[in-house]
Amino acid sequence: MSTSPEAAVRPLPGDLAMWFFILAELAVFGLLILAFAVTRLLHPALFAEGQAALDGSTGLALTLSLLTGGWLAALAVQRVRDDRPRRAAVLLLAALASAVVYVVLKLGEYAHLTRLGLDIEHDTFFTLYWILTGFHFLHVLLGMAILAFLALRCGQRAYGPGRCSGLESGVLYWHMVDLVWVLLFPLVYVLR
Repeated sequence: MSTSPEAAVRPLPGDLAMWFFILAELAVFGLLILAFAVTRLLHPALFAEGQAALDGSTGLALTLSLLTGGWLAALAVQRVRDDRPRRAAVLLLAALASAVVYVVLKLGEYAHLTRLGLDIEHDTFFTLYWILTGFHFLHVLLGMAILAFLALRCGQRAYGPGRCSGLESGVLYWHMVDLVWVLLFPLVYVLR
């Protein structure tokens, strides 16, 4: 059984404006990541010392919390496509809870580093660390607001099969947050 070319082409999920926004945000993160990587090549000893002050297990826990949230948000989109928006709302609230774990862990890490005197002015490594992770943290907070809004709208049955572009756009934003962290985690915590 063959399918026609028209049936094989699926539109991008979400709204085109969200894709442009995500690409713009990825470009900014890309420049920051590039600056971090190049500076590390120029100052390997300084960066090794800075990375030694970070806890890799915390970085891994941060990664798992964000990826869990992304997985739950993706499941929520599927539930809406299956015409089960109330179940999607529960999944989005679980994704939000997973994001709260990230925030608590990250704030704990920030507090620990601050107590050690490793603030944004300490050295080049920590200047870039705070800029990169702080900028990402702000995106997580915005993503949490989006997840909460999407959960509310799913609970109100605002989305359903064939009318979930807004939901897809919000979840795409969360996946962008995930993607950036998946790049930051090895760069900041792991690669020596």
